[in-house]
Amino acid sequence: MKIVIDPARRMPHAGGVMSTVLIIGAGGVGHVVAHKCAQMSEVYTEIHLASRTVSKCGAIAEDVRKRTGRTVRTHAVDADDVPSTVALLREVKPELVLNVALPYQDLPLMDACLEAGVNYLDTANYEPRDVAHFEYSWQWAYEECFRKAGLTALLGSGFDPGVTNVYTAWALKHHLDEIHTLDIIDVNGGNHGQAFATNFNPEINIREVTAPCRHWEDNAFQETKALSTHRAFTCPEGVGTFEIYRMFHEEMESLVKHIPSIRRAQFWMSFSPSYINHLQVLEDVGMTRIDPVEYNGAQIVPLQFLKAVLPNPGDLGRTTRGRTCIGVVATGVRDGRFKGVYIYNICDHEKCFEEVGAQAVSYTTGVPAAIGGSLLLQNIWKGPGVLNMEQNDPDPFMAELNRRGLPWKCLELTEEQARNLHVV
Repeated sequence: MKIVIDPARRMPHAGGVMSTVLIIGAGGVGHVVAHKCAQMSEVYTEIHLASRTVSKCGAIAEDVRKRTGRTVRTHAVDADDVPSTVALLREVKPELVLNVALPYQDLPLMDACLEAGVNYLDTANYEPRDVAHFEYSWQWAYEECFRKAGLTALLGSGFDPGVTNVYTAWALKHHLDEIHTLDIIDVNGGNHGQAFATNFNPEINIREVTAPCRHWEDNAFQETKALSTHRAFTCPEGVGTFEIYRMFHEEMESLVKHIPSIRRAQFWMSFSPSYINHLQVLEDVGMTRIDPVEYNGAQIVPLQFLKAVLPNPGDLGRTTRGRTCIGVVATGVRDGRFKGVYIYNICDHEKCFEEVGAQAVSYTTGVPAAIGGSLLLQNIWKGPGVLNMEQNDPDPFMAELNRRGLPWKCLELTEEQARNLHVV
């Protein structure tokens, strides 16, 4: 972790004056982030987009130009290559790098930001390529470096992690004196018409889903077999009833650290029977392996090959119908008595595609990334150091969610409703 401060670095300016952002990553989320930054012209006055494949950047830039009239400048960069990334940063001179590339690239990009003197934001925590394990320890280790450099690294400004962290902080600020239990529930009620597909990068999605489940209880993370615990959950506003599966997700790690009153934290995600059946077969035949195997004299990683033959998540927006419903059930005490709340957002796939040309899973990640970046650039959220979302005042972010396309609602729950996850 180098600390070499570039004298050309410019600090964030209140009101977004002369603010330049470099978005790294041209997948589905990068597509949404570029569009939302273009819509937020009062903050993002100059937008750059970089990826290993510059043609993907060009396609996004052209779509942004047609929809908003804004110019997005494009660049080729290998985000694993720190020196080339530093060279690009010194050329562009952004106030902020908005990282929506792969989680493997978080640390190289943080290194590049430190060397070039640029603030950093991402939507998912680091994981090494050769181990399907993700945790914040690698990025939290950068705290002193960023603080000494006078820079901010905002981690996990997506939906989950991201919005769910802010929902939790908002519940603690406005509804609860202490949070005792937390259930994060991510339901995608959309149908893309494919036999088997993932709604974001297939390699990352399948690594995440097949990893052992961990949930927080008795002051420690308890490990169980992946997808071994599941139950039915009925979403509000007619979204439907879905089977949700308990799994590990990184926001639990930061939330139990920063809100130590939490006694139990669980993350749940919905999967259709078809998805579960296909995934089980793929696991059984070895297609989800992340270690190389030899084939015709070459070394290939089965999961990376599988990614190449599965539908591109960025292409699913045209065919996906239905809604997502993502929220948190937080319970605890207020004035010595039980209180429970369910804070959630419902997002329509077709409306997202109409607005920015992407399905709701990309939209719900990309919009919070643009919001988090805007709060940093306006000095509403401030460092320096490495920050998780819940360490900031939740109110400005919650207000921006309503303005920028992800409106939320809050329901008060009885003890029985909260205990059984019966929110309607």
